[in-house]
Amino acid sequence: MVSTSGAAFAERTTNVARLPAGQVEYRLEGEGLRTILVFHGGHTRAGLAQGEEVFADAGFTVLAPSRPGYGRTPMTTGTAPAGFADATSQLCRTLGIERLATVVGISAGGRTALTMAARHPHLVERVILQSAVGFLPWPDRLTRLGGRVVFNARVEAGTWAILRSLVRLAPSLGLRLLLHDLSVLPARQVLARLSTAERATLAGLFTVMRSGSGFVADMLPVPDCAAQVSQPTLVIATRIDRSVPFAHAESLAAAMPNAELVDPRADSHMIWFGPDYPRIAAKIRDFLAAG
Repeated sequence: MVSTSGAAFAERTTNVARLPAGQVEYRLEGEGLRTILVFHGGHTRAGLAQGEEVFADAGFTVLAPSRPGYGRTPMTTGTAPAGFADATSQLCRTLGIERLATVVGISAGGRTALTMAARHPHLVERVILQSAVGFLPWPDRLTRLGGRVVFNARVEAGTWAILRSLVRLAPSLGLRLLLHDLSVLPARQVLARLSTAERATLAGLFTVMRSGSGFVADMLPVPDCAAQVSQPTLVIATRIDRSVPFAHAESLAAAMPNAELVDPRADSHMIWFGPDYPRIAAKIRDFLAAG
């Protein structure tokens, strides 16, 4: 738990692997017999766990690498999703992981998860996508231009320092500002529906986010491989997500031959804070058990 001012956030311990493809920062947690691979979203990294409790509670080990440009994984490792999928395959071999029960793609990590499943079907058994970016144009032109200005590697540290200060000094104002880009609902309404603990968790997360050189790379187009993903896939996305429009989930579910689309009643991109997340978590556990 973090304080209501977001002054602290429990970042997890990570390691670094030096692979033929380059250096990869990663976190490996749990003592389960089977492993779930989690590709984080934008502005985060391997040490920042989001929504992983459902996997740990189900008895799985979690492997979470920092994608290129985030944390201690340089842009030179893999660079694009295809290259990083291959680098992650090397990481699995190095760690003695022969099969992945599931690969999870969160937000901007969705395309890497799908590419991993398409390129390494022998390794990946199932796929879970959470508020995931698909292969439609993303983000919109205004966001793309603004993102290149305020989140490029030269200035992103200053951008996040300003946002950190705002969240700490005026938590409600700072959270409303950040939530505006995550939901089509009024930010004040989204914030009002969050519990004190949820506000604290979001505030804490926002105060440790960084973009590195990864977020600008996340906005580049990626070859569409959705139709090549034949593994059972659970696509979880809310219709009121402003950050990643619901059309991404619909297009992915339509393109993949073995996909199921689940629409939670979450108020924003952060599906873990939805009023029906216990139902979604149960759906995830059932999906994992079926494997």
